[in-house]
Amino acid sequence: MTVVLAICVGMLALAALLLVIRIALGPTMLDRVVALDVLVAVIICGLALEAAANRHTTTLPVLVVLSLVGFVGSVSVARFTRGVDDVEAEHS
Repeated sequence: MTVVLAICVGMLALAALLLVIRIALGPTMLDRVVALDVLVAVIICGLALEAAANRHTTTLPVLVVLSLVGFVGSVSVARFTRGVDDVEAEHS
């Protein structure tokens, strides 16, 4: 069990590192927003992994709130961008 847990933690850490790099280097704002949304999903997975490893459910409300915040944030950004970065990419 500890080997599987270590592999999962390593994969999540690598994903988080790559996402932070994408947030820092992303050429457009939409790239940064998508990377931030996926980073929230990786954090949710990490919290769920911790809850499963320690066999408790006290982090379940935190998981639900983070999921809702990530969803609302993604929808609001998608609603208000209206393809601005796509138009800028075509003119470059």
